[in-house]
Amino acid sequence: MDTRLRQRPGGRSAAPRPPDRAHSDPAGPAAGHRRRIARRRDRALPYALLAPAALILALVLGYPLVRLVLISLQDYGLRALFTGVTTWDGAANYRAVLADGQFVAVLLRTVVFAAALVAGTLVIGLLVALMMGGLGPRMRTAVTFCLICAWAMPNVASTLVWQWLFQPTYGVINWLITQTHLAGDYSQHDWLASPDSAFFVIWLLVVWQSVPFVALTLRAGLSQIPRSYYEAAALAGAGAWTSFRVITVQFLRPILLLVTILSVIWDFNVFNQIWILTQGGPNGGTATLGIWSFTRAFSSQSFGQGAAIAVVSVALLLLLTAYYVRRLVRSGEQL
Repeated sequence: MDTRLRQRPGGRSAAPRPPDRAHSDPAGPAAGHRRRIARRRDRALPYALLAPAALILALVLGYPLVRLVLISLQDYGLRALFTGVTTWDGAANYRAVLADGQFVAVLLRTVVFAAALVAGTLVIGLLVALMMGGLGPRMRTAVTFCLICAWAMPNVASTLVWQWLFQPTYGVINWLITQTHLAGDYSQHDWLASPDSAFFVIWLLVVWQSVPFVALTLRAGLSQIPRSYYEAAALAGAGAWTSFRVITVQFLRPILLLVTILSVIWDFNVFNQIWILTQGGPNGGTATLGIWSFTRAFSSQSFGQGAAIAVVSVALLLLLTAYYVRRLVRSGEQL
């Protein structure tokens, strides 16, 4: 830019001419406008890519959830089911559910059972992932194949197989215990006759179905940890436990949080396994919120209260997972 002062006819020097903005930008205003459009397009691209999936989720999940909330606010029984005419009860269904003597017991049973399932799945899945790291290529491939087969098996089919394994008279488990003399004669033992043993059988089944996903996911995370970190820790005198706690756990923290969130959601909503094996029995001893909602809606023909229980379950599940989601987002920001 020319900063020399121009002389006026009277001898006075003129003020310096302001720079021409059109000439200050070599590309001109048109290029700046194109860059702004490109930035807006780049910011909008992720939303455009997610829009189809969000629309499908809104249709598949959003509409049933809204419909569920509406039914929970209505006097919805057999008459409403056949006539289509309902009356609004407001929060009457929620008051009836919360005042029911079974609510606290069912809620505590659901939370404790879900926590036991999540803990068992994560611990066993992590141990399996660590074990796979010490196997050779062929054996690791065989274990991976077995895990995928267990994960791909439909839970209804696997539950029926589990039901046969623990059958009182002809079950394989009772036969093995009896033949090995581990606990005496178990040939007529009914595992589903008491709530504790029934929950133990269901726990084994759900954990067996959930471990493959967790193990393979954690194994993928373990394969991304540089070996040089462990070598440096060994040179510094760190033991196996210290290396696991400082290196392995720290690198796997985002993945552990993710599988924890998914396990909480899945295990809190376990239904098929419990319904096929015990139907909430004996004497309601294995009834969780999902089983209670189903029986209240279809056995008692009180669809409004069943919907209210389901809405309460969704709200509790959101509260349980909000903490882990917040920690997952924070851990992602720190990476």
